[in-house]
Amino acid sequence: MSDRLAILICTASVERPALYSTPLVHALAAHALDAEVEIHLAGPAVRLLVDGLADSLYPTPAQEKSIGDFLREVIAEEIPLFACGMARTGWIADGETLIPQARAAGATAFIARTLDPAWRTLVY
Repeated sequence: MSDRLAILICTASVERPALYSTPLVHALAAHALDAEVEIHLAGPAVRLLVDGLADSLYPTPAQEKSIGDFLREVIAEEIPLFACGMARTGWIADGETLIPQARAAGATAFIARTLDPAWRTLVY
């Protein structure tokens, strides 16, 4: 059994914030099971990493817990967050900054994980 999990979040967006919560919760669950976990963000989903933006996003109409709250839990567990370079170019505006915990990794990094038998991958 592999104890490494790479998660790609690529369909979530600020217009559809509910799509962020499940992969973040799954990352936390895998981490709680002692798996090595990393999260890659591509396409419009990379906007999750814009400083301060996640706090204005909620997965449910009741707004009981923001996506920012989930993101802080991930950061507290030191789960790496990787922003795709092409996505940053296309979806991050001039003047916007990413959270300090955001790292850079392109499509090749995630594909390498999918091809490595030591890793499992999930795509959202």
